[in-house]
Amino acid sequence: METIKKHYFSDLGVMVGRSMRHIFRSMDTIITVTIMPIAFMLLFVYVFGGAIQTGTDNYVNYLLPGILLIAIASGTAYTSYRLFIDVQRGIFERFHSMPIARSTMLWGHVLSSLVSNALSVIVIIGVALLMGFRSSAGILPWLAVIGILALFTLALTWIAAIAGLSAKSVDGASAFSYPLIFLPFISSAFVPTDSMPTVVRVFAENQPVTAIVEAIRALLTGQPVGNDIWTALAWCFGIMIVAYFFAMRVYKKRI
Repeated sequence: METIKKHYFSDLGVMVGRSMRHIFRSMDTIITVTIMPIAFMLLFVYVFGGAIQTGTDNYVNYLLPGILLIAIASGTAYTSYRLFIDVQRGIFERFHSMPIARSTMLWGHVLSSLVSNALSVIVIIGVALLMGFRSSAGILPWLAVIGILALFTLALTWIAAIAGLSAKSVDGASAFSYPLIFLPFISSAFVPTDSMPTVVRVFAENQPVTAIVEAIRALLTGQPVGNDIWTALAWCFGIMIVAYFFAMRVYKKRI
Protein backbone atom coordinates (compact mmCIF):
# COMPACT_ATOMS: atom_id res chain seq x y z
CA MET A 1 0.00 0.00 0.00
CA GLU A 2 2.84 2.40 0.85
CA THR A 3 4.44 1.70 -2.54
CA ILE A 4 1.15 2.38 -4.32
CA LYS A 5 0.76 5.75 -2.56
CA LYS A 6 4.36 6.65 -3.37
CA HIS A 7 3.84 6.04 -7.08
CA TYR A 8 0.32 7.43 -7.32
CA PHE A 9 1.16 10.25 -9.73
CA SER A 10 3.31 8.06 -11.95
CA ASP A 11 0.42 5.56 -12.12
CA LEU A 12 -1.94 8.41 -12.92
CA GLY A 13 0.36 9.61 -15.69
CA VAL A 14 0.36 6.13 -17.24
CA MET A 15 -3.45 5.97 -17.16
CA VAL A 16 -3.85 9.44 -18.67
CA GLY A 17 -1.31 8.55 -21.37
CA ARG A 18 -3.22 5.36 -22.13
CA SER A 19 -6.52 7.21 -22.53
CA MET A 20 -4.95 9.94 -24.67
CA ARG A 21 -3.39 7.36 -26.99
CA HIS A 22 -6.82 5.84 -27.52
CA ILE A 23 -8.18 9.27 -28.40
CA PHE A 24 -5.41 10.14 -30.85
CA ARG A 25 -5.59 6.72 -32.49
CA SER A 26 -9.21 7.44 -33.36
CA MET A 27 -9.16 11.10 -34.39
CA ASP A 28 -12.77 10.75 -35.49
CA THR A 29 -13.60 11.26 -31.81
CA ILE A 30 -12.29 14.85 -31.73
CA ILE A 31 -13.49 15.51 -35.28
CA THR A 32 -17.04 14.35 -34.48
CA VAL A 33 -17.12 16.37 -31.27
CA THR A 34 -16.06 19.56 -33.06
CA ILE A 35 -18.00 19.20 -36.32
CA MET A 36 -21.49 19.24 -34.80
CA PRO A 37 -20.98 22.42 -32.71
CA ILE A 38 -19.25 24.13 -35.64
CA ALA A 39 -22.18 23.13 -37.88
CA PHE A 40 -24.59 24.64 -35.33
CA MET A 41 -22.51 27.81 -35.23
CA LEU A 42 -22.48 28.15 -39.01
CA LEU A 43 -26.21 27.45 -39.22
CA PHE A 44 -27.25 29.94 -36.57
CA VAL A 45 -24.88 32.70 -37.64
CA TYR A 46 -25.36 32.54 -41.41
CA VAL A 47 -28.94 31.21 -41.66
CA PHE A 48 -30.87 32.23 -38.53
CA GLY A 49 -28.64 35.04 -37.25
CA GLY A 50 -30.31 37.81 -39.27
CA ALA A 51 -33.72 36.97 -37.81
CA ILE A 52 -32.62 36.71 -34.16
CA GLN A 53 -32.62 39.89 -32.12
CA THR A 54 -29.99 39.76 -29.39
CA GLY A 55 -29.14 43.44 -29.02
CA THR A 56 -25.73 42.98 -30.64
CA ASP A 57 -24.51 43.27 -34.22
CA ASN A 58 -22.00 40.43 -33.83
CA TYR A 59 -24.14 37.33 -33.30
CA VAL A 60 -21.17 34.94 -33.20
CA ASN A 61 -19.99 36.74 -30.04
CA TYR A 62 -23.39 36.09 -28.48
CA LEU A 63 -23.54 32.49 -29.69
CA LEU A 64 -20.05 31.17 -28.92
CA PRO A 65 -20.41 30.41 -25.17
CA GLY A 66 -23.38 28.13 -25.78
CA ILE A 67 -21.60 26.38 -28.66
CA LEU A 68 -18.64 25.63 -26.39
CA LEU A 69 -20.92 24.05 -23.79
CA ILE A 70 -22.57 21.88 -26.46
CA ALA A 71 -19.13 20.72 -27.60
CA ILE A 72 -18.14 19.78 -24.06
CA ALA A 73 -21.41 17.92 -23.44
CA SER A 74 -20.88 16.01 -26.68
CA GLY A 75 -17.25 15.28 -25.84
CA THR A 76 -17.98 13.77 -22.43
CA ALA A 77 -20.14 11.12 -24.12
CA TYR A 78 -16.93 9.57 -25.45
CA THR A 79 -15.57 9.32 -21.91
CA SER A 80 -18.65 7.34 -20.96
CA TYR A 81 -18.21 5.14 -24.02
CA ARG A 82 -14.54 4.41 -23.29
CA LEU A 83 -15.32 3.58 -19.66
CA PHE A 84 -18.08 1.23 -20.77
CA ILE A 85 -15.69 -0.54 -23.16
CA ASP A 86 -13.07 -0.94 -20.42
CA VAL A 87 -15.69 -2.46 -18.12
CA GLN A 88 -17.00 -4.84 -20.78
CA ARG A 89 -13.52 -6.01 -21.80
CA GLY A 90 -12.45 -6.64 -18.22
CA ILE A 91 -9.67 -4.03 -18.37
CA PHE A 92 -10.36 -2.86 -14.83
CA GLU A 93 -10.01 -6.40 -13.48
CA ARG A 94 -6.63 -6.75 -15.20
CA PHE A 95 -5.34 -3.50 -13.73
CA HIS A 96 -6.68 -4.42 -10.29
CA SER A 97 -4.37 -7.42 -10.26
CA MET A 98 -1.40 -5.08 -10.56
CA PRO A 99 0.18 -2.99 -7.76
CA ILE A 100 -1.29 0.33 -8.86
CA ALA A 101 -3.60 2.84 -7.18
CA ARG A 102 -7.10 1.82 -8.21
CA SER A 103 -8.55 5.33 -8.39
CA THR A 104 -6.00 6.29 -11.07
CA MET A 105 -7.87 4.17 -13.62
CA LEU A 106 -10.97 6.33 -13.27
CA TRP A 107 -9.05 9.59 -12.94
CA GLY A 108 -7.13 8.75 -16.10
CA HIS A 109 -10.37 8.86 -18.07
CA VAL A 110 -11.50 12.03 -16.33
CA LEU A 111 -8.29 13.98 -16.95
CA SER A 112 -8.03 12.81 -20.57
CA SER A 113 -11.60 14.09 -21.04
CA LEU A 114 -10.42 17.47 -19.77
CA VAL A 115 -7.54 17.51 -22.29
CA SER A 116 -9.54 16.29 -25.30
CA ASN A 117 -12.37 18.73 -24.64
CA ALA A 118 -9.86 21.55 -24.31
CA LEU A 119 -8.56 20.68 -27.80
CA SER A 120 -12.10 20.76 -29.18
CA VAL A 121 -12.76 24.14 -27.54
CA ILE A 122 -9.57 25.58 -29.06
CA VAL A 123 -10.57 24.40 -32.54
CA ILE A 124 -14.08 25.87 -32.20
CA ILE A 125 -12.74 29.22 -30.97
CA GLY A 126 -10.39 29.25 -33.96
CA VAL A 127 -13.33 28.76 -36.35
CA ALA A 128 -15.29 31.44 -34.49
CA LEU A 129 -12.41 33.88 -35.02
CA LEU A 130 -12.60 33.21 -38.76
CA MET A 131 -16.34 33.92 -38.58
CA GLY A 132 -15.80 37.28 -36.93
CA PHE A 133 -15.63 36.53 -33.22
CA ARG A 134 -13.77 39.25 -31.34
CA SER A 135 -13.11 39.67 -27.64
CA SER A 136 -12.00 42.69 -25.67
CA ALA A 137 -11.22 40.55 -22.62
CA GLY A 138 -7.83 40.70 -20.96
CA ILE A 139 -5.77 37.86 -19.53
CA LEU A 140 -7.67 37.57 -16.23
CA PRO A 141 -11.15 37.33 -17.82
CA TRP A 142 -9.83 34.72 -20.26
CA LEU A 143 -8.37 32.73 -17.35
CA ALA A 144 -11.76 32.97 -15.63
CA VAL A 145 -13.44 31.63 -18.79
CA ILE A 146 -10.95 28.76 -18.97
CA GLY A 147 -11.61 27.96 -15.31
CA ILE A 148 -15.40 27.90 -15.78
CA LEU A 149 -15.13 25.68 -18.86
CA ALA A 150 -12.76 23.32 -17.03
CA LEU A 151 -15.14 23.03 -14.07
CA PHE A 152 -18.07 22.46 -16.44
CA THR A 153 -16.08 19.74 -18.21
CA LEU A 154 -15.22 18.01 -14.93
CA ALA A 155 -18.83 18.19 -13.75
CA LEU A 156 -20.16 16.57 -16.93
CA THR A 157 -17.30 14.06 -17.05
CA TRP A 158 -18.19 12.71 -13.62
CA ILE A 159 -21.79 12.33 -14.82
CA ALA A 160 -20.36 10.49 -17.84
CA ALA A 161 -18.43 8.23 -15.47
CA ILE A 162 -21.65 7.20 -13.74
CA ALA A 163 -23.25 6.37 -17.10
CA GLY A 164 -20.20 4.51 -18.40
CA LEU A 165 -19.77 2.38 -15.29
CA SER A 166 -23.45 1.49 -14.86
CA ALA A 167 -24.72 1.22 -18.46
CA LYS A 168 -25.83 -2.11 -19.87
CA SER A 169 -25.18 -1.23 -23.52
CA VAL A 170 -23.13 1.13 -25.68
CA ASP A 171 -26.21 3.19 -26.49
CA GLY A 172 -27.03 3.48 -22.81
CA ALA A 173 -23.52 4.67 -22.02
CA SER A 174 -23.79 7.68 -24.35
CA ALA A 175 -27.53 8.41 -24.04
CA PHE A 176 -26.99 10.59 -20.94
CA SER A 177 -25.42 13.29 -23.13
CA TYR A 178 -28.53 13.90 -25.26
CA PRO A 179 -30.44 16.03 -22.72
CA LEU A 180 -27.20 17.82 -21.81
CA ILE A 181 -26.62 18.75 -25.46
CA PHE A 182 -30.25 19.89 -25.75
CA LEU A 183 -30.17 21.97 -22.54
CA PRO A 184 -28.38 25.01 -24.09
CA PHE A 185 -31.25 25.37 -26.57
CA ILE A 186 -33.57 26.11 -23.64
CA SER A 187 -31.36 28.84 -22.22
CA SER A 188 -30.00 32.23 -23.21
CA ALA A 189 -27.31 30.57 -25.34
CA PHE A 190 -29.03 31.26 -28.68
CA VAL A 191 -31.73 33.84 -27.95
CA PRO A 192 -32.54 36.15 -25.01
CA THR A 193 -34.91 34.53 -22.53
CA ASP A 194 -37.24 37.57 -22.74
CA SER A 195 -38.61 36.27 -26.04
CA MET A 196 -39.68 32.91 -24.54
CA PRO A 197 -43.13 31.95 -23.19
CA THR A 198 -43.45 32.40 -19.44
CA VAL A 199 -43.10 28.75 -18.41
CA VAL A 200 -40.13 28.18 -20.71
CA ARG A 201 -38.54 31.47 -19.63
CA VAL A 202 -38.76 30.56 -15.94
CA PHE A 203 -37.03 27.25 -16.60
CA ALA A 204 -34.42 28.82 -18.89
CA GLU A 205 -33.51 31.53 -16.41
CA ASN A 206 -33.08 29.09 -13.53
CA GLN A 207 -31.16 26.25 -15.11
CA PRO A 208 -27.32 26.01 -14.93
CA VAL A 209 -26.51 26.62 -18.60
CA THR A 210 -27.97 30.13 -18.62
CA ALA A 211 -25.85 31.29 -15.68
CA ILE A 212 -22.71 29.73 -17.18
CA VAL A 213 -23.37 31.19 -20.64
CA GLU A 214 -24.11 34.65 -19.25
CA ALA A 215 -20.94 34.62 -17.13
CA ILE A 216 -18.72 33.53 -20.03
CA ARG A 217 -20.36 36.00 -22.43
CA ALA A 218 -19.86 38.90 -20.02
CA LEU A 219 -16.23 37.97 -19.42
CA LEU A 220 -15.44 37.70 -23.14
CA THR A 221 -17.12 41.00 -24.02
CA GLY A 222 -15.70 42.97 -21.09
CA GLN A 223 -19.11 43.54 -19.51
CA PRO A 224 -19.90 43.47 -15.77
CA VAL A 225 -20.37 39.87 -14.71
CA GLY A 226 -22.49 40.50 -11.63
CA ASN A 227 -23.80 37.47 -9.75
CA ASP A 228 -23.81 35.24 -12.81
CA ILE A 229 -20.25 34.10 -12.22
CA TRP A 230 -21.00 33.02 -8.65
CA THR A 231 -24.16 31.24 -9.77
CA ALA A 232 -22.20 29.53 -12.55
CA LEU A 233 -19.46 28.43 -10.16
CA ALA A 234 -22.03 27.19 -7.64
CA TRP A 235 -23.74 25.08 -10.32
CA CYS A 236 -20.44 23.66 -11.60
CA PHE A 237 -19.07 22.82 -8.16
CA GLY A 238 -22.42 21.46 -6.95
CA ILE A 239 -22.89 19.16 -9.95
CA MET A 240 -19.27 18.06 -9.85
CA ILE A 241 -19.32 17.15 -6.14
CA VAL A 242 -22.61 15.23 -6.34
CA ALA A 243 -21.60 13.44 -9.55
CA TYR A 244 -18.16 12.58 -8.12
CA PHE A 245 -19.76 11.07 -5.01
CA PHE A 246 -22.10 8.82 -6.99
CA ALA A 247 -19.44 7.96 -9.59
CA MET A 248 -17.07 6.75 -6.88
CA ARG A 249 -19.85 4.69 -5.30
CA VAL A 250 -20.58 2.99 -8.61
CA TYR A 251 -16.86 2.50 -9.23
CA LYS A 252 -16.29 0.87 -5.84
CA LYS A 253 -19.16 -1.51 -6.48
CA ARG A 254 -17.57 -2.42 -9.81
CA ILE A 255 -14.21 -3.24 -8.24
